[in-house]
Amino acid sequence: MRKIFVTAKPGAKKNEVICLDETHFKISVKAPPDEGRANEAVIAMLKEYFGLPKSCFTITSGHKSKQKVIQINV
Repeated sequence: MRKIFVTAKPGAKKNEVICLDETHFKISVKAPPDEGRANEAVIAMLKEYFGLPKSCFTITSGHKSKQKVIQINV
């Protein structure tokens, strides 16, 4: 189990993951921040980045915030 801290940027021009250090990431997603679409896009980007199934990622804090804490269960 590992926790990472994500700064999300919804409504961006392109999807992008920037690793700031081992536990901090900046993720830009095209999805708008309504009805959880941006959160789903953030999880999809992390899934691709880490090469893990979507079920391994859980947003533990920051569902409606740009600052999120995400738990990775491996």
